[in-house]
Amino acid sequence: MKQIIQDLKSGKTILEEVPVPNVKTGCVLIKTTRTLVSLGTERMLVEFGKANLIDKARQQPDKVKQVLDKLKTDGILPTLEAVFNKLGQPLPLGYCNVGRVIAVGKGVTEFVVGDRVASNGNHAEFVCVPKNLVAKIPDNVSDEEAAFTVIGSIGLEGIRLFKPELGETVVVTGLGLIGLVVSQLLVANGCRVIGIDFDEEKVKMAKAKGVLAVNPGNGVNPVKFVEEITNGIGADGVIITASAKTDEVMHQACEMCRKRGRIILVGVVGLNLRRDDFYKKELTFQVSCSYGAGRYDEDYENKGHDYPLPYVRWTEKRNFETILQAISSGGLDVKSLITEEVELDDYMDIYGDMRKRGSIASIIKYSEDSAVERVVAIEGNGFKPGNGKIGIIGAGNFTSSTAVPALKKANARIKYIASAGGLNAKVLAKKVGAECATSDYNEILKDPEVGMVIVTTRHNLHARMVLESLRAGKSVFVEKPLCLNNEELEEIKAAYDAAPEGVTLTVGFNRRFSPFATKLKQLAGDGPKNIVATMNAGFIPADMWVHDLEIGGGRIVGEACHFIDLCSFIAGSKVVAVCMNAMGVNPEENTDNATIMLKYENGTNAVINYFANGSKSYAKERVEVYSQERVFVIDNWRRLQAFGMKGFSKKSGTMDKGHKDEFVLLNERMLNGGAPLIEIDSIINTTKASFAAIESLKSGKWVDI
Repeated sequence: MKQIIQDLKSGKTILEEVPVPNVKTGCVLIKTTRTLVSLGTERMLVEFGKANLIDKARQQPDKVKQVLDKLKTDGILPTLEAVFNKLGQPLPLGYCNVGRVIAVGKGVTEFVVGDRVASNGNHAEFVCVPKNLVAKIPDNVSDEEAAFTVIGSIGLEGIRLFKPELGETVVVTGLGLIGLVVSQLLVANGCRVIGIDFDEEKVKMAKAKGVLAVNPGNGVNPVKFVEEITNGIGADGVIITASAKTDEVMHQACEMCRKRGRIILVGVVGLNLRRDDFYKKELTFQVSCSYGAGRYDEDYENKGHDYPLPYVRWTEKRNFETILQAISSGGLDVKSLITEEVELDDYMDIYGDMRKRGSIASIIKYSEDSAVERVVAIEGNGFKPGNGKIGIIGAGNFTSSTAVPALKKANARIKYIASAGGLNAKVLAKKVGAECATSDYNEILKDPEVGMVIVTTRHNLHARMVLESLRAGKSVFVEKPLCLNNEELEEIKAAYDAAPEGVTLTVGFNRRFSPFATKLKQLAGDGPKNIVATMNAGFIPADMWVHDLEIGGGRIVGEACHFIDLCSFIAGSKVVAVCMNAMGVNPEENTDNATIMLKYENGTNAVINYFANGSKSYAKERVEVYSQERVFVIDNWRRLQAFGMKGFSKKSGTMDKGHKDEFVLLNERMLNGGAPLIEIDSIINTTKASFAAIESLKSGKWVDI
């Protein structure tokens, strides 16, 4: 299928050929007929993509601080690699989609195949959208009109926050697409609407819809105009739908308002607010968040949990439905806002120079002949036939920034990259020279040329994909954790035992492969040791998926397992008992501030401090080993120091967490055979120890492995 994306590195807007996405649980797969280009929002994204690195940095000062912090802790090379990897990720454009449902995911009962629907899907021939971001289209609403559903909901949410009353005077600043929709809805609500814009055509269009519209470019002082219209009282409020960098828009809105008026920001303007503007009139100000209640709520948008209507009357989906009803009843006229319709292949007619366009709304039309293709061959890429090829499931940040670059340096033969949406897989496959991109990972499992499957998806999918790969006779490398509970672990053990000879299972415990770790192990030698490993993991918001016990398993199971394996590697032994204590939480709650104590068969003791409440400007990881009157310290995988060790004092270099050597060894073993990178018993022991840590926290006791 074809999809419009913005390349942040080159600045080009591209029509990319990508695999059709799979329909996911709680979602519907839609074949697109029309999409609406949001010229304001999309122009900002396109112009950001075209900007040079300095201008990009100026627009994102918070990201610059993150880069500077990373420079201090990680060094120049890892930081540059992370920045350029981020810029290399595609940005899908568009969020106003109309089409027909062609597949329904598990758990969806509201839609059936054939339904005509509007959603926030991208500019793509096929889109997979969660059910709470999809609404059925009334029969008397055309596809072109329905394409205004999402953009209309953005304006509607601003109105809902404003809470207009019959007879109120409301100023709408900015008569672009959203401004014209907002103006019409306010007029329909019985308000007197004053519109302001510097574009004469938009002013004329607003006047035709019952708006008192003025163009300040014609010499009209908008503040004085509002005062005259309201007999010196001022407007009851202002809804700002303009896009401007200046703070003057906010200052002007304050001057237009009556005492105790309200201002709602839907657009994007400068926000260096003047205290006196608000103080003297006791004005209220609020920023509207996109489509409505539920926006950016993982449970609502992606898990399909609706808010009960008696308590949350207007959600995103119910706002979608309201806009469609308004169009259906004739209360909202959007047909007159359409200034052009272009075929998808002619997308550059719109995106070529968006600043010079005088369009209000541009519609993209899609072919009815688009076929469902879930594998896309990458032109010019490919290896000679033979065994030893790799299929990668997952094309997220870890895959693109760490796994794939390391595999590329190891000259690994990557045949497939798979992602559920298809787009990330295609862009990454093209970048690294893989043969194919797919949205259906089963294509990897069926291909006899693929000897190794690499799984880098979210944690809840690891166990299932490992099992399916083993049962397909493929060796598996899965990024940590192996699984999320003991039941999954037992099933994986059984599948591994039943797999054909030569099939291996590796978990991405990369720290043990770092040259700093291997050197430390060599120097420390055998015998019991005391190990203290500290991870300054950093704060992650509570609503991130890694904290979700069903999806991420929590940070102890999902991330601290790295250090359990590292301690086991240094100890040269297996964990026999675990005890974990956490900072200030109920034992039944999730935690990412904990201390884990490990006892080993050979007498080694290890303490793992996994903390999320430290500064990001401080080193992220530190390992200390005490043995035979010697001390060894690894400082953030950039330096190894030894104290009391004859013939060795320190080793330093660029940050190296072991990924490079891990994937070099993996590729060598896959092609030439050899011992497993990590013994299966060690993998199982580490996984059980991570589960035991959680059990220990809940029980308040040591847990034997």
